[in-house]
Amino acid sequence: MYEDKNEIRQIIEKLCDEINFHNRKYYEEDDPVISDYEYDILYRKLETLESKYPELTLLNSPTKRIGGNASKKFSPVKHKVMMQSLHDSFSYDEIKDFDKRIKNRLNEGCEYVVEPKIDGLSVSLEYKDGILVRGSTRGNGLVGEDITENIREIKSVPLNIRDDVPYLEVRGEVYLSEKNFLTLLEEQKKRGDKIFKNPRNAAAGSLRQKDPNITKKRNLDIIIFNVQRIEGKDLSKHKESIDYLKYLGFKTVPLLRVFEDIKEVIEEIEKIGKRRSTYDFPLDGAVVKVNSFSQREILGNTAKFPRWAEAFKYPPEEKDTKLLKIEFNVGRTGVVTPVAIFEPIILAGTLVSRASLHNEDLIKEKGIKINDIIVVRKAGEIIPEVVKVKEHTEESKEFFMPTICPSCSSKLVREEDEVALRCKNINCPAQLLRNIVHFASKNAMNIEGLGPAIAKELIEKDLIKDISDIYSLTPANLMCLKNFKEKSVNNTIKAIERSKNVSLSNLIYALGIKNIGLECARLLTKKYTCLDSLINTDCEDLKSIDGIGEVIAKNIVDYFNLTENIKLIDNLKKCGINPKNEIRKNETEIGKLQGKSFVITGVLSGHSRNEITKVILENGGKILSNVSKKADYLLAGTNAGSKLSKAKELDLKIIGEKEFFELIR
Repeated sequence: MYEDKNEIRQIIEKLCDEINFHNRKYYEEDDPVISDYEYDILYRKLETLESKYPELTLLNSPTKRIGGNASKKFSPVKHKVMMQSLHDSFSYDEIKDFDKRIKNRLNEGCEYVVEPKIDGLSVSLEYKDGILVRGSTRGNGLVGEDITENIREIKSVPLNIRDDVPYLEVRGEVYLSEKNFLTLLEEQKKRGDKIFKNPRNAAAGSLRQKDPNITKKRNLDIIIFNVQRIEGKDLSKHKESIDYLKYLGFKTVPLLRVFEDIKEVIEEIEKIGKRRSTYDFPLDGAVVKVNSFSQREILGNTAKFPRWAEAFKYPPEEKDTKLLKIEFNVGRTGVVTPVAIFEPIILAGTLVSRASLHNEDLIKEKGIKINDIIVVRKAGEIIPEVVKVKEHTEESKEFFMPTICPSCSSKLVREEDEVALRCKNINCPAQLLRNIVHFASKNAMNIEGLGPAIAKELIEKDLIKDISDIYSLTPANLMCLKNFKEKSVNNTIKAIERSKNVSLSNLIYALGIKNIGLECARLLTKKYTCLDSLINTDCEDLKSIDGIGEVIAKNIVDYFNLTENIKLIDNLKKCGINPKNEIRKNETEIGKLQGKSFVITGVLSGHSRNEITKVILENGGKILSNVSKKADYLLAGTNAGSKLSKAKELDLKIIGEKEFFELIR
């Protein structure tokens, strides 16, 4: 897949930078920007490359570190016992491999304990003569933060323990229960504060307050799951230590049994997974540990993980909730999409209350009715989706798609060969908002600072009536917007000016022509060197381009046949936008996918669509927008929809991400 070691080194450096950035956001700023699932994918990519090319491993690789750095807000604490993280497994085969490694190292049998993996903030508590003397965060495993005053405000942290042992250090996880998290969100909404993204984020932010009174109000909780050090008491096994901690007055991790057979361990992991919703703490997996402390010493540790423990990560969580209503979103191309609004639930650590239902056919297929009890999960732990109807209630009632646009009241139409309803009014307010957001997006005109909220406010203040009005905005216009100050105004004005110099393919994509993605726009620029030549073409000429079919050709011609669109383009030209074609390296050099055409659909879990597209083009393949006999493969993720059905009808080869990468290996 990669050409040489320089390319591999660059990929490793990029992954390290990206993971280190997310570590800072997660551990130090309590403000994660991606899901745990997305982080795990990045981490696995880096681990795989480093294991294959160990000589290219960087000294500052995040695979060599634990968590993040300690914050400078608090005094540093050096941990006498390193607070390590755990190695993750995602399948039962990996758990069996863990068992084999243990048995091979010990040359004898062993006992295991299995406990829930709590998704919170890891802390250390230290007691001298039975009195709490210090609480600290994990930090980077070696140095954490002194948060003693805040720890004292957690009601489930005992300030005195039953035995006055000379010294005891325990490790636990501070968390926010689902009930308290929802209450906190309501309070934040009422005050207009920034909303916490998930319970773990909320717990970390609450525990690291300079004012302990804020921590006290947040109703944090703690579960203790390990003895780090102890003096004056002999403990030989983990189960024994947890029982002792419970006797001392700690709230401990649920630990019921000891196992000798790895099959029983896997059964216990499954049981904990099925009980996920019954615990008052958030969990994202289960932890398998060797019970005997003497055997743990024999097994030892790596630089980052203990060899005597393994974490199993659960697949996407599913939860039941009540469907309250179905709303409608109008997209930039006029497609009206039904959206399920349900009673809020927490999935994969975030609060969820809505999910796309895609189209009327999907609703009928799943038999969805208003007031049903539905099952919801996150596809790839990122995008919420309605899996199925669990049961109809006495209040359940049939759902019907609208006949008029919810934004402009124009009549909706369902075109031939489409499952979606569409608003054909080009001046529809909802379409204008989304068209502006699309036009300003990174892969289009790349106008930083012109996001959905700003675009909406500009429309509401009547400062933008069509896309070309963006180029008439003045600093005075922007200064009257909420949260806009002189610096952000200047940055946005500069971004608008820079956008006049984008490539022709970016401009074509920015126009929002139906079914024209960035790669399709690039295909067009190989034949048409300026916008006028594309405007004046016809369907037959367009279809002569390999990769442009009947549907796309018709969409292009139809777009430029509308007077409103030509007027928009003329206005853009008057603003100084009329780029010529860029000179570009040939994207279809000889490769393993030479002559093969791909259609990509659905939600991909391991890679972004842009990443997959780049790999296809680099290996000589082509991207098609629609399923037809010209395609060789349909690369399908979750929620593949009508393209998947059509591919089956045409007997196309349907593959997932794993099969795709097998093709280029």
